[in-house]
Amino acid sequence: MRLDLDSVSVALGGTPVLDRISLTVHSGQFVALAGPNGSGKSTLLRTVYRARRPDSGTVRADGRDLWSLPAAETARDIGVLTQEQHSGFELTVAETVALGRTPHLGLFDRLTRADHAAIGEAVERTGLTAFTGRRVGELSGGERQRVLLARALAQQPRLLVLDEPTNHLDLRHQLDLLELVRDLGVTVVAALHSLDLAATYADAVAVLKDGELFGYGRPAEVLTPQAIGEVFGVDATVHHDDGATRFVLRPRCVCPDACHWSCRTRRLARTGADAG
Repeated sequence: MRLDLDSVSVALGGTPVLDRISLTVHSGQFVALAGPNGSGKSTLLRTVYRARRPDSGTVRADGRDLWSLPAAETARDIGVLTQEQHSGFELTVAETVALGRTPHLGLFDRLTRADHAAIGEAVERTGLTAFTGRRVGELSGGERQRVLLARALAQQPRLLVLDEPTNHLDLRHQLDLLELVRDLGVTVVAALHSLDLAATYADAVAVLKDGELFGYGRPAEVLTPQAIGEVFGVDATVHHDDGATRFVLRPRCVCPDACHWSCRTRRLARTGADAG
C-alpha cells in the first residue's frame, strides 16, 4: 500500500501539533518517524490509522482519501500497534491474537481454516507458541507487546503502523521484532526513539520538530550530526561500520567556562585527545 500525506495539519485544543506535513511512503517501504517527545509523531500516526482526522490536508492510501474509505476496509488493510493498550488482560494469548481476524469476519462468522492458519503463523513468528494458553495479564510488558504485534500480524494488513513498538522489550527482542517487521514485505510506518534502530532498519526516516517535517530521506542523509544537534539539542558523532550506522550522543554544553564539572571533564578529555 502506498501512503501519501499532503499538507496534513492538526491542532489540539487550539495548539498546532502538526503543520502542513507532506511525505510519501511507497508500497513495501519501511519509514521511521524520529523526533523528540511532543514533536507530533504519535499524532501523525493517528491520522494514518484514522484515530484523528486532520484539520486540513489529505491522507491517501493507494491514491484514495483514507477518510472517505469504508471503515471496514481500512480496518482490514491497516494494522496498528500503539504505545498503550491495556484492555483484554483477562483473555488468553490465543484469544487475543485471534482478534486480529475480526475485520475479516461478518457478524456471525466463525473462524475458518485460513483464519486459524493466519493466527498460527502470527503466533509462531512472534515466538509465542509456548504462551498461547496463558492470560495476557500474567505476562511481562515485553511479552504483552509481542502478543499485540501478533494480533496485528494475524490481521494480515497491507500497512502496519507502529508507535514505539520496541517499548518494554529487551535488546534481543527489539532486534527480533524489527527484523520481523522489515521482512514482512508490507508498508511500515513506525515511530522509533532509537536513532540506531531507525538507521539500521528503516529505508527512510522522517524527522519531526515542533510539528514540522524537518527532514525526510535515507537515514544517512537525514540523521547527520548537524540535524541531530538542531532537533534533539545534543552533540552527536556518527560512525559507519560495515554498512551499519551508530550514533554516539552527548549532552550539549551551553555553559560558560566555569560550568558544571561534567562539562569541564568532557572539555578536558577532548583537549587532551586533540593534543595527543
